[in-house]
Amino acid sequence: MARLVDRTILIVGASSGIGAQVARDVAGHGNRVAVVARRAAELAAVAADVRAAGSPCLDIVADALDPVAAAAVVARVAAEFGTVDVALLNAGQGPDMAMAEAGVADVARVMALNYDVTVNYLVPLIAQLRRQGGGLIAQTNSLAGLMGIPRQGPYSAAKAAVRTLLDAARVELAPEGIRFTSLYPGFVATARVSADGLPKPFQISEKQAARHVVRALRREPANASFPWTTSALVRFLRVLPAPVSGAVLRKLAGRREPDGLRAAGRRSRGA
Repeated sequence: MARLVDRTILIVGASSGIGAQVARDVAGHGNRVAVVARRAAELAAVAADVRAAGSPCLDIVADALDPVAAAAVVARVAAEFGTVDVALLNAGQGPDMAMAEAGVADVARVMALNYDVTVNYLVPLIAQLRRQGGGLIAQTNSLAGLMGIPRQGPYSAAKAAVRTLLDAARVELAPEGIRFTSLYPGFVATARVSADGLPKPFQISEKQAARHVVRALRREPANASFPWTTSALVRFLRVLPAPVSGAVLRKLAGRREPDGLRAAGRRSRGA
């Protein structure tokens, strides 16, 4: 595979998982790397690996939920390296959350962890890329952002909001040389989700996911979904009639409606 060469690459959410592996995979080849996350020790270990592979690396501890901190990160990377050629926005979480049990604060928290963290970096990045004449912003979305997944409803909604926002930005900012790539992974075997209890059909490893991400950063498609098995399943479910896709999703999620809800549904359909 051809490499990314002589680029300044900013990776947000790089202390573990896909972000950490992507940082290691793009190191060397004249690239300058900046990694950002909240966990200082883990982030420092990733930065050490990047430097050992031959790239200068900034490791910046910052909370993606803080818009002031996010803007400061973008400014610091641009000041240190001159430009931000590629930015990977990889922050987000998708906890197991049944809507029958979720509170308003729970849903709002998931929105913040997936939508707000993207916006906090997106706005200063757009300003920076406009000043420098262009660049690539990639965002780790999810195949869950293409349809409502049981036990992942708030997460699906947040990712769908990000998808729509980037689709609009892609069209608006193309004349200024600002490109956007939305990444849609399926289930990835990261430490964070290993014990969340959700079924994970066609799960892939962090290294496999990172290879897909790096390929997308190099080729810059508008959308990149992987692996093909999960992507094909989602595409198939989206064209099925809603009652059929709903039944399939319930089976895949390994959850059944409570008897009361099933009875209510039957009463509603018969009314």
